[in-house]
Amino acid sequence: MTEIRHLPRAPTRAQTLLAGSGIGAHRHDDHQIVYAAKGVLAITTDRGSWIAPATRAIWVPAGTVHAHHAHGELELHLVGLPATDNPLGLTEPSVLTVAPLLRELVLAYTGAPHEDSPERQRLRAVLLDQLRAAPQQPVHLPAPADPRLKALCAILHADPADNRTLATLGAQIGASDRTLTRLCKAELGMSFPQWRTQLRLYHALVLLADRTPVTTVAHTCGWSSTSAFIDVFRRAFGHTPGTHHHR
Repeated sequence: MTEIRHLPRAPTRAQTLLAGSGIGAHRHDDHQIVYAAKGVLAITTDRGSWIAPATRAIWVPAGTVHAHHAHGELELHLVGLPATDNPLGLTEPSVLTVAPLLRELVLAYTGAPHEDSPERQRLRAVLLDQLRAAPQQPVHLPAPADPRLKALCAILHADPADNRTLATLGAQIGASDRTLTRLCKAELGMSFPQWRTQLRLYHALVLLADRTPVTTVAHTCGWSSTSAFIDVFRRAFGHTPGTHHHR
């Protein structure tokens, strides 16, 4: 990332981002909750990408250099919190489950006048209580550093439906499956099959944001059947891809 902007305060506001647009690399001295009530939001850092549909929010710790990208038209809600106020105790970005009450609290807090009234303070206190109870979700696509692993990940980013084994892919890039298995654990924090599933879910959310039919998404992202895709998607996000646009 280049030309990193520094924003001392993380804004609290609601805004719209057009499909395919984004907010360039920046950092702020506050923590921030980033929630897309509509569309699919991706946040990218040098550690990888986090992606969130409307049932998820992304926690961005103070000082994290990150960029936003909109998949589909995005209704974005930002909540800034002082660096001294970390209800989750997290020092890395994380995806959080947004229950119906937390969703309404975020919408109300970002839409209300921003004066420091007693009513707004109470709203913020309840919002923080709900954040503390929000489960974390492993919707993170780590970015590799090793050139061999970068080459492997690039092949699958270009074609998520590529079903070749790790040994076959390794032969293409000049690395053994044993070496790549070790690198996946060391740099990505997960196995190769786990990372490939995360990648496919990432691409699936992007395609669904463009209102691609579910069967087409399943095929494009490499699932053996639509039902297999629906099952994995439901377990990851708590709802089926067919109901995704209604959330």
